[in-house]
Amino acid sequence: MGTHYATTPFGRRSLTLAHVASQAIAKTRPPEKAVHKWNVFRAICTGKSRIGVSERALAVLDALLSFHPETVLTGDGLIVFPSNQQLSLRAHGMAPATLRRHLAALVDAGLIVRRDSPNGKRYARKDRGGEVELAFGFDLSPLVVRAEEFEAWAEEVHAEERALKLVRERITLCRRDIAKMITTGVEEGVPTRRAGQGPADWTEIHTLYRAIMARIPRSATRSELEPIAEELSLLADEVLMLLETHVKTQIPNGNESQTERHIQNSNPDSPIELEPGFPKKQGARSEPTSEPRRMPEGSYPLGMILDACPDIVDYAKGGIANWRDFLATAAVVRPMLGVSPSAWEEAQAAMGEVQAAVVVAAILQKGAAINSAGGYLRELTRKAEAAEFSIGPMLMALIGARKRDKKRA
Repeated sequence: MGTHYATTPFGRRSLTLAHVASQAIAKTRPPEKAVHKWNVFRAICTGKSRIGVSERALAVLDALLSFHPETVLTGDGLIVFPSNQQLSLRAHGMAPATLRRHLAALVDAGLIVRRDSPNGKRYARKDRGGEVELAFGFDLSPLVVRAEEFEAWAEEVHAEERALKLVRERITLCRRDIAKMITTGVEEGVPTRRAGQGPADWTEIHTLYRAIMARIPRSATRSELEPIAEELSLLADEVLMLLETHVKTQIPNGNESQTERHIQNSNPDSPIELEPGFPKKQGARSEPTSEPRRMPEGSYPLGMILDACPDIVDYAKGGIANWRDFLATAAVVRPMLGVSPSAWEEAQAAMGEVQAAVVVAAILQKGAAINSAGGYLRELTRKAEAAEFSIGPMLMALIGARKRDKKRA
């Protein structure tokens, strides 16, 4: 007398064509085929987006696999029959209603097949020798039949993740190169227009760069990032060409000795003066370049400011290790943002040199959220003169926004 397994589920559960297809796939399993259950489970976890199951459903599948006594899935004994109470305990105390919902999701995804008994209970009938003769529960046969399919999906997901990682690395490298090359161009006074062609100035190049960066979504896919990476790569090549053309013009017969003397004569630690016509205040004493500037009185720690405004580091010539580096970098960023010398002078007079530089870093960090950097700085200057502005809440808001973005990512 042959064994008949039920085709339809017990109770009010309906039968769908997808369930019929899963049962048909389970029947095609060769009796001699064997797979490692945990290898299949890892492949399913990797390719869960292709399969259409959630992490909670995978936790239930993990619990179901733990009820199969062998590590290898093979032969006819592939039906597990735990009660909902036992299954809930192994699924980390999942609620009964949630458990039933995720079991249904596993069945709909074709990972398991229901083998319901006449009364809907899960149990096994054994023969006189103690061997399981007939079992009612969940059939794991689809995992054996579709093992190669799950592994192929896992490989595709791994390849997609690797491609996404590569394009992100490309964007990071282009971003670093463009920012530092723009800084060099501003510091060295490199012309951007040749024979009446090219961008008007470095501010225009920086505006184009920030516009490209503003198009990057918070949770971007590879297809969204690839065109942006291509645009950044082209922009980086164009900026590098400007610098190389300037170097060839300055040193037409350049050799190693001339290049070496040029590097030795430069002073990367000296403050950058982008506005020669701006008079220095009388009585100001220059600090020695070998000694880093201490934290100004009443200011926030430099590490906290860089945590709130990390984008300014991209414009530093050799990183920001002290306040002198920070102030020099802010002097480079200020004209790129379109802040006029008069607005900058008023901000320094109202806030102080350090706080004005911090505000510039904050404006850079906010990016496209500020339409006019110069107008925004003048408004903050007016509030500072009226004692209505404090830089602390601005830094806290930026740090909080970065933490929220990391959580969303």
